[in-house]
Amino acid sequence: MNTISPMAYVHPDAKLGEGVIIDPFVSVAGNVEIGDGTHVHSHATIMDGARIGKNCNIYPNAVISCIPQDLKFVGEETTAVIGDNTSVRECATVNRGTKSRGTTIVGSDCLLMAYSHIAHDCVLNNHIIIGNATQIAGEVEVDDWAIISGGTLIHQFTKIGAHVMIQGGSKINKDIPPYVTAGRDPIAYCGINSVGLKRRGYSNEEIRDIQDIYRYLYLSGMNVSSAVDRIMEEVKESKFRDQIVSFVKGSQRGILKGYTD
Repeated sequence: MNTISPMAYVHPDAKLGEGVIIDPFVSVAGNVEIGDGTHVHSHATIMDGARIGKNCNIYPNAVISCIPQDLKFVGEETTAVIGDNTSVRECATVNRGTKSRGTTIVGSDCLLMAYSHIAHDCVLNNHIIIGNATQIAGEVEVDDWAIISGGTLIHQFTKIGAHVMIQGGSKINKDIPPYVTAGRDPIAYCGINSVGLKRRGYSNEEIRDIQDIYRYLYLSGMNVSSAVDRIMEEVKESKFRDQIVSFVKGSQRGILKGYTD
């Protein structure tokens, strides 16, 4: 059985799973789907195009699937998808997509902290933490297990790799390759996210292999293309080598610089 407050508005066309809780003063539009066990807290707004998974928490004053803040948007039917077990904290916003991609995606087991913003056509994968007041512009891609600390500003079209840890207050206008920590101003490579990798079960040998690859990219004095060539010649084949090289080669904006005094 669902629990829907009589002081909430739920459009009759909205599709609710089992065990959904809708608190007072919530507004749920018609073109909406909400999965089993999800709790929409007081004063949250769920707008047309929202597709919310199972066992999510949408906290007070959060807004899911409002139209994009993009002047090219002309009313096309698009969506904002939230995966299972994801929490969207107070006053956070997730805009729906545009005709560019048609959807904005936030994966499963994510945490969007208070006042964060996910703009149109972004793709956030799984197990991601977005810190308080972080602002993510349109068509940004964030891979699994990334942690983006509070107050970070992310330029449109940027890509952020898996298992990245980003310092609070950062301004990101370059791609951040996987497994690294990034901080300072301007944003720079600060080493490997070894603490996060250990917590997720990576062995010391695997972490050393990742460190060896980044020594070529950031400590060898070579430019990026030469470093990639050397990595392919001298580093043994592994999923880490191929993942990092593929990310670097595929970067359209260029990857972040190394730190210099």
